[in-house]
Amino acid sequence: RAGSRRLRQILSSFPLFFLLSCLFGLSLATELSFVTCGSVVKLLNVKHNVRLHSHDVSSGQQSVTGVTTVEDSNSYWSVRGNSRAPCHRGTPVKCGQTIRLTHLNTGRNLHSHYFASPLSSNQEVSAFGEEGEGDHLDDWMVQCGGSVWEREEAVRFQHASTDTLLSVTGEQYGRPIHGQREVHAMTGPSQHSLWRAMEGVFMKPSESTLGNMDYSNPLHTEF
Repeated sequence: RAGSRRLRQILSSFPLFFLLSCLFGLSLATELSFVTCGSVVKLLNVKHNVRLHSHDVSSGQQSVTGVTTVEDSNSYWSVRGNSRAPCHRGTPVKCGQTIRLTHLNTGRNLHSHYFASPLSSNQEVSAFGEEGEGDHLDDWMVQCGGSVWEREEAVRFQHASTDTLLSVTGEQYGRPIHGQREVHAMTGPSQHSLWRAMEGVFMKPSESTLGNMDYSNPLHTEF
């Protein structure tokens, strides 16, 4: 919970940090070419040009959609591990690694289960849990071509329990979320299941990480 609050604080400082960095040349980290554990990112579906999105609801599982808006803060997701596979802050996410994507503003995890999605009748994707705590249906495996998840690479997210892939095929909702795309899970890879990391806060490994995996240094971020 403390970590989630810290991430929200970092996110709220984006405009001020950007202004100061322009005026005074401040920088907290050099550019990273890969995605790391603990990072907060927006994920773009390459085929449909929409970002993975969710928003707060009063109870139950909240909807997950795709939006064209770039600035919406409800499109930020935290890259995390789970109780069986910890994801140490600043460590590059490996291809084939199982992660959780936790919605920053609500603390709910990207989730899927054997229910039909409302528009396409593919497998439903929602957001589930409280303060990052959910169940085994919140686990996703990163599919990529090299050794780690490169920021410029289009990757796939395979649901660990059902082997389906996080996808968008273009179906649009009506009111009250008019224009938002349905996000669902599908069997078999396609152009609809390719995602790329876009805007966000990227946790930088400490200078000694590559040598002895020392995570004792303070938080490093990149914008």
